[in-house]
Amino acid sequence: MAKKLRSLDHHTQVRLIPSYVLVVTWVIFTFVLIGWVFFASFSTSQEIFSDSMFKFESGFHFDNYIRAWNTQKVSVYFMNSLLYTVVSCSSIILIASPAAYVLSRFKFRGNLSIQSLLASALGIPAIMIVMPLFSLVSRLRLTNNRWLLIFLYIAMNVPFTTFFLLAFFKNLSTTYEEAAYIDGCSPMGTFWRIMFPLVQPGIITVTVFNFITIWNEYFMSMIFANKPKVRPVSVGLFNMIQAMRYTGDWGGMFASVVIVFLPTFLLYIFLSERIIQGVTAGAIKG
Repeated sequence: MAKKLRSLDHHTQVRLIPSYVLVVTWVIFTFVLIGWVFFASFSTSQEIFSDSMFKFESGFHFDNYIRAWNTQKVSVYFMNSLLYTVVSCSSIILIASPAAYVLSRFKFRGNLSIQSLLASALGIPAIMIVMPLFSLVSRLRLTNNRWLLIFLYIAMNVPFTTFFLLAFFKNLSTTYEEAAYIDGCSPMGTFWRIMFPLVQPGIITVTVFNFITIWNEYFMSMIFANKPKVRPVSVGLFNMIQAMRYTGDWGGMFASVVIVFLPTFLLYIFLSERIIQGVTAGAIKG
């Protein structure tokens, strides 16, 4: 029996070799690209287009980052994106988590219809609603408004977040609520004091997903935030790349890319284990 199990395990490992090769190739390719951009951010424009970029013959040019932060308006774009992302992610959780809890715990007329509408909302492409939305926003003269963009980000991500958290609340035992009811805790108090902390893995996971989505969002922000003072980093980077044809400051541009990329990279590095736990926990019956 043991010999048969070892044989099956060996055959399984052999079948997985192509997958391992594909994953390793993808990881190497990704790290090479990231490494190239990182080293280019410390080089001059002349070195980037020569064979001496990795030699750093003229030294490390940390001034690329200073110039990108001040001259290229990266500081403005960065702070705009930080505002949009933090406010939107916090608001999404405050809206979606109570909604997911109510839909998963309470039976009422229209419950399944609301869940179906949320599922349908996930399949609607943004390009289908952007033109009528832009027409309405233009009539109301709300373009280039930070709070409008935050509202759009919240509306776009609440359905996914609610649907994601539904599984976590469904997997929690009802004994927590029964014990809280016996102790005299109100339904609202039960949610915020007991149930909300219990779904922390799901909250962290979906918040990271929302953070990355909103931080890198380009399409909606390009249409509704086309003034420099309200642009997020995605639109700001695109405009900087267009300006490179005239300024030629490629070192500053790659420094800008690193600055923009760093928050999401660090977030994933420090929370990767929590993300994996959160994704797997939603599929395990508690």
